[in-house]
Amino acid sequence: MKVFWLTAVFAAGLGMFACSNTEAAQDDELKQKIGQLLMVGFRGFELEDGMTVVRDIEERNLGGVILFDYDVPRDEPKRNIRDLDQVRQLNADLQSHAETPLMVAIDQEGGNVARLKPEHGFHEMRSHQSLGDENDTDKTYEESAKTAERLADLGFNINYAPVTDVNRNPENPIIGKLERSFSEDPDVVAQHARAFMQAHHEYGVYSTIKHFPGHGSSRDDTHLGIADVTEYWDEVELQPFQELIDSDLQLIMTAHIFNEHLDSDHPATLSQNVVTNILREEMGYEGIIVSDDMQMNAITDFYGLEEALELGINAGLDLLVFANNSVYEEDITERAVSKIAAMVEDGRVSRSRIEESYERVMKFKENL
Repeated sequence: MKVFWLTAVFAAGLGMFACSNTEAAQDDELKQKIGQLLMVGFRGFELEDGMTVVRDIEERNLGGVILFDYDVPRDEPKRNIRDLDQVRQLNADLQSHAETPLMVAIDQEGGNVARLKPEHGFHEMRSHQSLGDENDTDKTYEESAKTAERLADLGFNINYAPVTDVNRNPENPIIGKLERSFSEDPDVVAQHARAFMQAHHEYGVYSTIKHFPGHGSSRDDTHLGIADVTEYWDEVELQPFQELIDSDLQLIMTAHIFNEHLDSDHPATLSQNVVTNILREEMGYEGIIVSDDMQMNAITDFYGLEEALELGINAGLDLLVFANNSVYEEDITERAVSKIAAMVEDGRVSRSRIEESYERVMKFKENL
């Protein structure tokens, strides 16, 4: 009897151990999938042993990185970009640490928004407004092809451009005044955005149209706080997005604008009605939905990290961007992964919602 009892206890212990191991493996698998849904900014011109971004790629399966030329929190032009050879090496080194190909992104629109500048050895890029005013899509294609060829050579595979906002307010501090919109005519916007996209895709650089559902009518800058477009936004701002969804479109970035007619509680990035009901279901978009920077004041002034993550994922975002260039949070990847995993475990975010976005990201990365 004693031998039987000991055997039973030992067997039960083995069962508990096996169960514990299985749960740990499932937890690790979940976190690895969550890591692929994050894109993070970092500091450094080259990689060094022990850098957080390297650990995030190797240990947390970080899905992507974004490079900048200017460090906003430090207010100095020292971030990731010194010259073209250095950028090429940095991007190659980043990829060397990744088991799954990294999304390596940059904001290279042209005009006032270009992280790679002539002083870095990159060519001068015309603004969207300049190209739209000339209204020659062949010229836009040529300009875009020249840019995409250089970006591909440097190891970038995502450009967060073109801007597809309709220029409904030329005094808009973040779109119109910076000459980031092709036109006040939605047809012209769509035509030039399509030419821009096509040239990029031919060089294996995937462009990202932004900022859904339209930032062109705003009076405020979402980097600094809320941008309420309730009184100004018009459905015509959806037109370029709808026209481009039928193209070889793989990425759309959301706007942090607030419009109570679309969602009375949350900005577009965190709105299930905007992201899922309108963009996915009504407009038929099947590609990756990317958040604008989750550390911009339009989000952080009103939401804590945990709430923003929960709302964004449940809204339908596939890729969450933490540029780390409004504030700098060294551990943002680790914190985000842990918080999202905890939300899945307690049921606030479904595992199927994570799987859905993970599958989209993996399908996209087959092209890389």
